[in-house]
Amino acid sequence: MKRYFAPILAILTTAALVARAAVGQAAGGDGAVPRYAHIFVIVLENKDQSQVIDPAAAPNIARLAKTYGLASHFYAESHPSEPNYVAMVSGDTYGIRDDDAYYCHSGLKNQYCEKSMRPGYVNHTLTQPDLGSQLTSAGLTWKGYYESIPKPGSEAIVAGDPSWGAAAAHWELYASKHSGFLNFAAIQNSPKRSSLLVGFDQLDRDLAGPDMPALAFIVPNQCNDMHGLDPADYSADVAAAIPHECLHDNAAGLIKRGDVEVAKLVDKIQASPAWKAQANAAIVITFDEGSTDTPMGCCGIDPKSPSNFGGGLIPTVVITNNGPRGLVDPTPYSHYSLLRTIEDAFGVHEYLGHAADTSAGVQPMVPLFAVR
Repeated sequence: MKRYFAPILAILTTAALVARAAVGQAAGGDGAVPRYAHIFVIVLENKDQSQVIDPAAAPNIARLAKTYGLASHFYAESHPSEPNYVAMVSGDTYGIRDDDAYYCHSGLKNQYCEKSMRPGYVNHTLTQPDLGSQLTSAGLTWKGYYESIPKPGSEAIVAGDPSWGAAAAHWELYASKHSGFLNFAAIQNSPKRSSLLVGFDQLDRDLAGPDMPALAFIVPNQCNDMHGLDPADYSADVAAAIPHECLHDNAAGLIKRGDVEVAKLVDKIQASPAWKAQANAAIVITFDEGSTDTPMGCCGIDPKSPSNFGGGLIPTVVITNNGPRGLVDPTPYSHYSLLRTIEDAFGVHEYLGHAADTSAGVQPMVPLFAVR
C-alpha cells in the first residue's frame, strides 16, 4: 500500500529509531511542551496505521497527517477497547482486559459482565486518580463528548439513537466501554463530574461559545468511529436497516465513513473561537487499538502483562494552530505518552501511572506540540 510518507519510513533503521527516541527523551523533560489553552482528542476504533494513513482509504485523515503532524510509531496498550480508553485517561489499564461494564467485579453475574468468572478478574470501577479529576484539582476544565449518549452523565452501558430513525433506537451506537472516564469512582460518585460526560449537541454549543473547556475528549458513535455494528446482534428487521458502511465487517466502508466524520469534527473545531484565538490549541486524532490481536507496543507496556502487552501500531495525527507543518515524528509513543503530553501542556507535572515511566521510554510528544 503506497503512502506519502513511505520513503521516509523506509530509510529509518532500528538503530536510527533508538537514537531518535534517546534524543527526544533528552529534550523532553518538564517544561519542554509549551502551554496549551485547548486540546481536542478525537478517538476512533480498531484500525492499524497502514489502513488509515492512505489517501485512497481515508483522504481527509491522510491529508491532515501530511499537512500537520504524524506520530509514525504510536502504539496502543492492549486488546480489546476498554483497557486502552482507561489507559488514555489514567496512565494504566489497572488489570482490565475485556470490554465488561464499568461496574463489573469478580463473580458478578450480569449480561454486561461476561468475563467476571475468569481468574484474575479485576474490579472495573477504579479508585485511582483519572485525568478529569486531575484537571479539576488543578483548576482546569474538561468534558467528555460522546455521540449518541442518551443524556449527560448517562449510566447506560449501550444505547441507540432515536434521532437516526426507529431502527437506530435499537442499535448499540453509544458504548460506555469507549468512555474511559466512567470507569472511575471519582466520576461515578460525583453528579457534578459525571455531568461533564455529554453529547455532540453540547459539543456544538461549546464550540460556538466562549467557554470551551481546556480538554475535550471526543468519541463518535460506533457507526462513525470505524467500529461498526454486527447484524448478528439484532433482529432481522433492525439489522436490515444498518447502513452498509456501518457493518462491522466492512473495513473499507467504515474507514471512509469515519474519515468523513473526522473531517467534519476538525472543520468545526478549526472554525471555533477557541481555535482562532492566539493561544495554543491542538487536535489529536488517535485510535484505541489496532485491527488485530497481535501484541505490539512500546513506552510503558509489559509484554508479559495480560492487560498491558501492546495493542498495535495505530494512526495518530497531531494538528496545531501554532505548531509544525508537514512533520513526521518517528519517536516511539503510546497513549501514555499522549497523557503525559496533555499533562505537560496544561502545566500539570504530577504524572498519572505510566505517564511518569520515563525509564520505559514514556516521553512527551515535544516535536509535534512545539510552537513555531
